[in-house]
Amino acid sequence: MYDTLLVPTDGSEHAERAAEHALTLARAFDATVHLINVVDVQEAGGLFSAGGVDEEFIGRLEDRARETIADLEALAEPGDDVRTAVVRNRPSKGILAYAEECGADLVFMGTHGRTGFDRYATGSVTERVVRLSDVPVFTVRATERSVVDDGYDDVLIPTDGSDCAELAIDHGIAIADQFDATVHAVYVVDVRTVATAVDAPVDTGLLERLEERGRDATEAVAEGAREAGLDAATAVREGVPARGLLDYADEADVDLVAMGTHGRTGFDRYFIGSTAAKVVRTSEVPVLSVRAADRDD
Repeated sequence: MYDTLLVPTDGSEHAERAAEHALTLARAFDATVHLINVVDVQEAGGLFSAGGVDEEFIGRLEDRARETIADLEALAEPGDDVRTAVVRNRPSKGILAYAEECGADLVFMGTHGRTGFDRYATGSVTERVVRLSDVPVFTVRATERSVVDDGYDDVLIPTDGSDCAELAIDHGIAIADQFDATVHAVYVVDVRTVATAVDAPVDTGLLERLEERGRDATEAVAEGAREAGLDAATAVREGVPARGLLDYADEADVDLVAMGTHGRTGFDRYFIGSTAAKVVRTSEVPVLSVRAADRDD
């Protein structure tokens, strides 16, 4: 499933936690791990870069980058296949270009979980990579719930029955299979779709149809897990999807969420957002996002 894993680092504890997950999965799948640091010369030069920066300055930046990578490399065990590189570029562009160059199957990103206006105004490197990457992205915040320990015991695969949601099923089951984890298939009926106004009565007919769709969708995921020899649980709930999924992850003590994302771009994404984006930003456990463009036709 995975031969090449990419871990960009900015020296943060979030990136370190992402590297820990990458090394754990690399051992499970016998994969190579690439650790990189992207040197943004333009950003580092700041106001003094109008006339360009000299090679000595860039050399110091790259030396610090190698030191940052070495901190992660120290996490590896003797049998791990780890390679390192320093890349000159803007962060998200450098990561995406290197992912293509090395043939990465999965990109691991630490995320600070930024929310609010500042995120809308500036964006984050992780969010851009999730939105634009041609390969799945495994995002991690350094929290008590994201400690990798011996692997994964419970994997959550959200579904709404759509083609986009189906993208993550194979990934979630493949990882669960390596660790003999239980697969949790969850469908959250979006209550906002069954009422036309805040005080409007719930359309019970539509609600019943959506719940039936949810039962079909979750059972399809569970069937795939059982065919792989795994235990599976299903749940259909009502609520706001992102919040409902996060609540389920807490209640079931889930270790990993694997979900599809539309990779929405532009003005609408900033003001509406997607369920996957909200989960990535706020989840206490790692999230494996599989963008719709990844699907093989």
